[in-house]
Amino acid sequence: MRKILYIIIAMMSLLTSSQVFAATQSCANAQQTQSHQKTKRSIMELPLFERAVLIIKRFETLHKPKHWPYVGYGHQVQPGEPYRRGIQLTEAQADALLRKDYAKFCSLYEKYGKDKYLLAALAYNCGPGVVNKSSVLKKLRRGDRNIFKEYTAHCRFKGKKHKQLHQRRLTELTFLFTY
Repeated sequence: MRKILYIIIAMMSLLTSSQVFAATQSCANAQQTQSHQKTKRSIMELPLFERAVLIIKRFETLHKPKHWPYVGYGHQVQPGEPYRRGIQLTEAQADALLRKDYAKFCSLYEKYGKDKYLLAALAYNCGPGVVNKSSVLKKLRRGDRNIFKEYTAHCRFKGKKHKQLHQRRLTELTFLFTY
């Protein structure tokens, strides 16, 4: 079982690294040297927070006005927030909102050390209520780090297994779960 897990993770990292590389390329371009030489960066060189932001952007994409009450990268508009129906956020506004939301979820799981990034990514997608009741969190509380099955089980939409959600969970585990 462990061998299969490692094979899947290796395959996913190859597949995902090419897909996520496009997102990291824009980050790398912003940080070019004075001589404007392009440097390729791996997602694994980034801090866990930045990895999570790229993964969320990859799977959420920038929401359009038709996705109301979701704006930016999957932010659900709450009463009293300044966002209006029919208005699309710019990429910069959406990025700032994503980082603010994700940082809030990270602070909820601060006591879990580096695992907070994985738990926060799950909370960003499913909500903290789901994470707080999950077997993933229960296992981590007990010190059991064998959470592959429990974490990848969070891939259902309207009661059915959703292929892209499963892909997202595998990507999150590959790039955010450290041993």
